[in-house]
Amino acid sequence: MPQLLMVFVVGGVICLIGQLMFDIWNLTPAHTMCVLVVAGAVLGGLGIYPLLVDWAGAGASLPISSFGNSLVESALSGARENGFWGIFNNLLKTTSAGISAAIIWGFIAALFFKPKS
Repeated sequence: MPQLLMVFVVGGVICLIGQLMFDIWNLTPAHTMCVLVVAGAVLGGLGIYPLLVDWAGAGASLPISSFGNSLVESALSGARENGFWGIFNNLLKTTSAGISAAIIWGFIAALFFKPKS
């Protein structure tokens, strides 16, 4: 039960931060998403986000901030394996399936639904 509580609290806090960005700073959804991804990347680069994932599990690995962490982890592992050019070779290795799925399903949704004017 304590693990479920940590998942709920950490995931909720990340979502609360995003909601506060909407309400207080009047950021658009795109700006909010970018801030959360960059924050996850910075925390991942500093080695803090992996500790948060270990501690909170899915509460930290499911929100959008984990995408930035995944990009940094892939780039760092590529740099360790192949030097500077490994950063670019490995950058999207971990996240390519999710990115591809988003593009494909977005295209399929666009075929069936029309945006509001």
